[in-house]
Amino acid sequence: MDELEVEAVDSLDPGVGAGTAEYVLYGGKGGVGKTTMAAATALASANAGTSTLVVSTDPAHSLSDTLGAEIPSRPAQIREDAPLWAVEIDPDDALSQAGMFGQEGGFAGGLDALLGGAAGDSADDAAMMPGADEAAAMQLLLEYLDDERFDRVVVDTAPTGHTLRLLELPEVLDSMVGRLVQMRERFGGMLDGVKGMFGGGGDGAEDDGFGDLDAVKERVERLRGVLTDPARTDFRVVMVPEEMSVVESERLVSRLDEFGVPVGTVVVNRVMEPLADVTDVPTEAFVAPDPEHCDFCSRRWAVQQGALADAQDLFRGHDVKRVPLLAEEVRGERSLRVVASCLD
Repeated sequence: MDELEVEAVDSLDPGVGAGTAEYVLYGGKGGVGKTTMAAATALASANAGTSTLVVSTDPAHSLSDTLGAEIPSRPAQIREDAPLWAVEIDPDDALSQAGMFGQEGGFAGGLDALLGGAAGDSADDAAMMPGADEAAAMQLLLEYLDDERFDRVVVDTAPTGHTLRLLELPEVLDSMVGRLVQMRERFGGMLDGVKGMFGGGGDGAEDDGFGDLDAVKERVERLRGVLTDPARTDFRVVMVPEEMSVVESERLVSRLDEFGVPVGTVVVNRVMEPLADVTDVPTEAFVAPDPEHCDFCSRRWAVQQGALADAQDLFRGHDVKRVPLLAEEVRGERSLRVVASCLD
């Protein structure tokens, strides 16, 4: 791609302005460009003057590379000239710091407290239960959604399977409750005996700590409530113009619909067409594919056209956005603002 003139980029419409939802989530299979879309949306939002936090929940973080900035595991402002904040949630860090049960010591420490200190190594084992890392990450995400510093939160979600597991968290936590009850029964008698030896008091509902777990479940349910509110949340599915990607995206939209999460926008990324077809970017600043004289481009464009036709048919009622394939990797503000202009 030819070098893009700064003047041309600065003349672009910010792309994502004040009318955008309070929460914008990008979902889809790994490798389709969710991070690029999230970064472009967040940057455009911040450039428009909206205090914006972009969050990556994908364990394979690439947000730092895309934005060209070091991004920590706690929200930090990464631009001095715009209210842009960013954070990459580390699942292991979340497990150790989230304090899921309202106790010290994160997930395992809170579990040990729930069991009256009798869990021992079992608490650490329980922290590795299926869904524990997603639950801990959601605890942190909930904190960020509630943070009054941010008027908009843009989320680069983990690949499809992880995203769906997050939506299943209330059921996962129900399963956790069952396991905790079993552990309580296993250790409870021994613990009460020890307490009795030293004149300890009895146990009761207010002592068992499960109210803290109920509070966690309530917060997760609240998150689901936010995700199912189209007035506050815009869930955008990202795909590439290939048959399998279209099929997988249809499945994701259907699964999200089962959870009551409305998908308003479908983004088709890496389309082999000139930018002039979808945005006002000056065409002379970019290298465009040449299907007329390039046999490879011609064949790929034929494949993409079929996938695009399927997408338009399957996703009727959704706002389908196309982002052209750029000749160079999308990194840094200039190329991200180009992408944002395609999402406007």
